[in-house]
Amino acid sequence: MSSQLHAGRGTSPTVCIVQRRLTHYRVPLFEALRDELARRDIRLRVLVGQGTPAEAMKKDAGELAWAEPLATRYLAGGRLCWQPMHRHIRHADLVIVTQENKLLQNHLLLVAPRRFRLAFWGHGANLQSGRPDGAKERFKRWTTCRADWWFAYTRLSADLVRAAGFSADRTTVLNNAIDTAQMQQQRRSVTPAELHALRDALGFGPGPVGVFVGSLYSDKRLAFLLEAAAAIRAQVPDFQLLIVGDGPDRGRVEAACAAQPWVRWVGVKTGRDKVLHVSLAQLMLNPGLVGLGILDAFVCGTPMMTTDCGLHSPEIAYLDQGVNGLMTANDVGAYAEACVRLLRDPVALDGLRAGCAASADEYTVQNMARRFAEGIDRALADAGDAKAGREAHECH
Repeated sequence: MSSQLHAGRGTSPTVCIVQRRLTHYRVPLFEALRDELARRDIRLRVLVGQGTPAEAMKKDAGELAWAEPLATRYLAGGRLCWQPMHRHIRHADLVIVTQENKLLQNHLLLVAPRRFRLAFWGHGANLQSGRPDGAKERFKRWTTCRADWWFAYTRLSADLVRAAGFSADRTTVLNNAIDTAQMQQQRRSVTPAELHALRDALGFGPGPVGVFVGSLYSDKRLAFLLEAAAAIRAQVPDFQLLIVGDGPDRGRVEAACAAQPWVRWVGVKTGRDKVLHVSLAQLMLNPGLVGLGILDAFVCGTPMMTTDCGLHSPEIAYLDQGVNGLMTANDVGAYAEACVRLLRDPVALDGLRAGCAASADEYTVQNMARRFAEGIDRALADAGDAKAGREAHECH
């Protein structure tokens, strides 16, 4: 199929993906995507800029030996970013950029004449925006339809893009993921003896455990979490809560631990240590923003319990209600009651664990790379030049 799609193009087509900055979790994706595209006789170039000083402090930058550096300048206190890239992309057949209002170069690419096709890669909207109908989000929706192709994070992102007026036929759903292969191996290596030792070290009894994993900040709704945990324990007296992570709301968690001996906070855990802690629990409790952390739940067989809070990232689309997790009404009582029902129903809980295992095999960086390559192939083969493509779209 690929050779037929490329017929008439002449030399092998070139695709440029532009990253404002490169994070470590994207490196496996680009390595896998490069291999996938090579099998289709497509050349991949990745252009990489630098993050802000604040982002540098996160120490989450990735290294890709074959990536090409891109000059980066931040303006207005980091709210705007300028990355001149014309000389890098002038011979490309397809250029893929992330949809961010702050990227000034994107706006020039959208309005200036171009010989290459232009694609967006993104969420489709700022899902944590407090003003979905504000000027920033209206402008983003306007730009949505000015590209020739869309690479949507998840089906939720694709729905947002379609709602803005962009053609579903020119949209590829990537199913955003990180490389969970090592995590899968780590989970299989966890032994019952290790779990028993961890339970003893935490001072936990033999009762069920709920685990929270993530940064401790407002969008995670820790007050809701702690209130719901108390409501669960009122009905399940041996229930215990384990909190993994750190952040600005750490003080609230420390106060809860001091007041309630059945609540434990262990700070940030990574790698196999994180897998071990998550595997100790029966449920993953996150009543606030859910993002890629849902993959931890899938891999460790610890079903995600969340709420319809309106804060979630696109990966919430992976939650299949009653199959691999549960989303309840945005109410402490409803949330706690759903958790209690599962803790009292081992058959239902095992069913969700089986759903988690199936989802862990589906949402992988290898499958994401395959979807990305297929979408790139289609975008390159799409009839009409970039200008015709733009004029074909209408926005709401």
